[in-house]
Amino acid sequence: MPAAQDGVLARLGTLFRTTAFKLSLAYLLVFAAFAFFALGYVAWNARRVLDDQIVSTIEAEINGLSDQYASGGLRRLVGVVERRAREPGASLYLVTTPAGEHVVGNVEALPPGTLAQPGQVETAYARSTDNDRLDHRAIVRIFTLPGGFRLLVGRDVEERDRLRAVIGRAFAWSLMLVVGLGFLGSWFIAQRVLKRVDHMTEITRSIMAGDLDGRLTLAGTGDELDRLASNLNAMLDRIGELMRGMREVSDNIAHDLKTPLTRLRNKADAALREGSDPDALRAALEANIEESDNLIRVFNALLMIARLEAGNAREGLAEFDAGAVALEVAELYEAVAEERGVALEAQIQDGLVLHGSRELIGQAMANLIDNALKYGAAAAEPVVRVAARREDGDIVLSVADRGEGIPEAERGRVLERFVRLETARTRPGFGLGLSLVNAVARLHQGTFTLEDNAPGLRAVLRLPAPRDQAPKEIAA
Repeated sequence: MPAAQDGVLARLGTLFRTTAFKLSLAYLLVFAAFAFFALGYVAWNARRVLDDQIVSTIEAEINGLSDQYASGGLRRLVGVVERRAREPGASLYLVTTPAGEHVVGNVEALPPGTLAQPGQVETAYARSTDNDRLDHRAIVRIFTLPGGFRLLVGRDVEERDRLRAVIGRAFAWSLMLVVGLGFLGSWFIAQRVLKRVDHMTEITRSIMAGDLDGRLTLAGTGDELDRLASNLNAMLDRIGELMRGMREVSDNIAHDLKTPLTRLRNKADAALREGSDPDALRAALEANIEESDNLIRVFNALLMIARLEAGNAREGLAEFDAGAVALEVAELYEAVAEERGVALEAQIQDGLVLHGSRELIGQAMANLIDNALKYGAAAAEPVVRVAARREDGDIVLSVADRGEGIPEAERGRVLERFVRLETARTRPGFGLGLSLVNAVARLHQGTFTLEDNAPGLRAVLRLPAPRDQAPKEIAA
């Protein structure tokens, strides 16, 4: 039992420390304070209204009795007061001599000095049946008549006090109800939130333990916890994607770089064994240097892709004309295209201002044009078209060839590092060009897709442009 009690206390302690419970409790305190002041104002205002009504009634009766005195003198006043004093109700009347002796009325006794107080007062009094016990309270007004006689007119406040007691009880019960329901509501809300948080904590612990496929459950309510879980799931998806990419890179490096490293080692070994001729040694060294340069380019490409995917290449971002960059790269490849017998055409739109890295966009376009020239040169009509235009508020850079293309089922796979199709194994390259273009697109919050050019392949780089740009005319 003590262990169970400790568990319950620990659970309650955790519940009370939750932000949801604290916020609910804060709202409860604010609402309770508001209810306290609202109900207090109602009670105070109700008492004030009743007092005003009592005073108004007393004033009216005094005016009436004054008229009776003015028309018939003391005898007539005494007769009217005697008749009214016998009537049931809360009205009080008393006529005394100048010495304070009782003449007529339904008030038997008053605290000493009451009759000497001018104006309106609230005092205790005794009726004729109370044996001089001052058990009642009333609001009275003393009016001095000619000759020193005093006239007291008042109203018993028992009904007012009874109403005030009723309001006080309602006030207390209302506050208790507000506090009780508010506390239960706070507990219920905190319990639900804590249950979801505990569930999220269990899943995150399993993820930290190595289950990278675990994901947080969405309740489907669209609340802040759902939004948090959705963002965390997206982050976990991205982390999982990066982890898979790292594993794939490690595997691909182990497989795809093993061949050039082996070739480099064999060439060096052959040069040592057969290198009696200085020219042969020189040729072997040049071949090794070329092979080393290729490996350096591979590692540079890998480092660049890793930097882009990690978002570490944002320091050099600025606004530039993406169309002008595409045109410059196309002009650089005109000689290569002419040498390979490929017609290189450019359709560039002016004023395509893009916020990003001019060098990276240029590198991406160079990779696409180089691939198009490499794989499109064997087409019946070797044509490579470079285009830059605005489309639906985005800047679209595309390179299209009329080569053999890429099957639709393989277009997503070739964007991964070191992936090369069987038809491309005989051509130079390491399968990193399209991966670099895809990483550049992600850095610029854009997309990179491969489409059918019927025949051939069309590589499309779609990048978001500043929204305040206005489209301009196309320049051929």
